Amino acid sequence: MISLISPSEVKNPTSIAIGSFDGLHAGHRKLIESVVKENEYTPTIASFWPHPREVLYKETRLRLDLPEEKLHILEALGIQQLVLIPFDKKLSKLSAESFIKDILINQLQAKYISVGANFRFGFKRSGDINTIQQVTKDLDINIKIISILEDKGGRISSSRIRDLLQKGDLKNAFKILKRPYSFTGKVVQGKGIGKSLGFPTANLEIDGRKFLPGEGVYAAWTTIENSNNKIASVMNLGSQPTIDPLLPSAVEVHLIRENIDLYGLHLSVEPIKKLRSQIKFANIDQLSKQISKDRYNALQIFNKLKK
Repeated sequence: MISLISPSEVKNPTSIAIGSFDGLHAGHRKLIESVVKENEYTPTIASFWPHPREVLYKETRLRLDLPEEKLHILEALGIQQLVLIPFDKKLSKLSAESFIKDILINQLQAKYISVGANFRFGFKRSGDINTIQQVTKDLDINIKIISILEDKGGRISSSRIRDLLQKGDLKNAFKILKRPYSFTGKVVQGKGIGKSLGFPTANLEIDGRKFLPGEGVYAAWTTIENSNNKIASVMNLGSQPTIDPLLPSAVEVHLIRENIDLYGLHLSVEPIKKLRSQIKFANIDQLSKQISKDRYNALQIFNKLKK
């Protein structure tokens, strides 16, 4: 089992890859493969939490994958430990050389270190792959540098995945991720508007640190906690311009063929395809007719997937 652990709890010595690993895309998997092959040591991933830019510049950094969501993916790839290095103002002032010696060598007892070619670290991002090689040159530590991966669309990166998701281009986002994108939320009390229209919805409370796709209406698979069954659904992500344009953005899920009391449960939602952008209708009747069309269009998509 993998644990979310601090550097003081690590099973040493380690074969370690360092980075944010947000999205766990093909480039990240190259790093992971390299440390797993060094099976003489405990294969480990190390990431900073929170993101350095959140601490230094008060930026909001939404994540494709929250730490807890990474665990089953990393475990399937052969990683045994996910180490979260607490990032604060004190750590930000640590020199690149001290970071290698104090954390990677002394605390994590790294015997094999794998990083991307563009990896930067230490005070004012002064450290790079040359720094690591220089500090470890006389030590019994192997260094592996992984080149930046590219495809026909350009560099494979977390920011590119976010851009695709924001545009609702799930197909190409999935290609880079090498897996479906999903998020989890707790069903909370809503206003019951969907139910009054004949289309009951589950209103989800999502972790505010999670990156979500662009606003719109999607065909989506929904999985109820403690179940492996995927339920065909329609998801609305965004505001409700016809009902009340002043309402905050929200995530609502309508189970197409099921009528289940979901209040208080956690749902995992896997958007498959964007059906349309949000539209302000002239009246509730037009909105209801459009929701019927959304249900029908979503079912056509799910029927094709089953063939």
